[in-house]
Amino acid sequence: MAQKARKDRAKSNSAALNNLHTGSLIVNALFLLLHFIFRSRSLVLWAILSLPSFICQFILERTGRPSYDGNTKALKSSGEDLSAPGLTDFMFDVIWVTWGATILVALFGNWAWFLWAVVPAYGAYKAFGMMGAAKQMAQMGANPNAAAAPPGNRKQRRAA
Repeated sequence: MAQKARKDRAKSNSAALNNLHTGSLIVNALFLLLHFIFRSRSLVLWAILSLPSFICQFILERTGRPSYDGNTKALKSSGEDLSAPGLTDFMFDVIWVTWGATILVALFGNWAWFLWAVVPAYGAYKAFGMMGAAKQMAQMGANPNAAAAPPGNRKQRRAA
């Protein structure tokens, strides 16, 4: 049963990565084609702002691609789960927002790169939320009586 789960994850990871690379090829080829036709799109901005997307794709490829034995073609590793929440999900978000910004820039011009500002703003929002949770945990650790039950047995606590 566990082998079937590994095979299913390997199949879904391969499909997700192939779709990811195909989408990236289409979006970036469209951008380059329109750049060379109209010459009003900045290649420098495209290279700088697409770099995080390329890094995320590389990391997802390295961690999520299943590996097979060269001789027997048996599955060695199914790769990490690419549908997992957390950092993996955030990397896909970075890629999709970059694709959206790239398509808008290709169609409407360089001003659309401002859409890409959503990525660091979302990261700052998440970091702020995590800092607030860490602050609450630190306050609970500083005040040990806040989480402790009042002294006495259950009957005395109900009477109080």
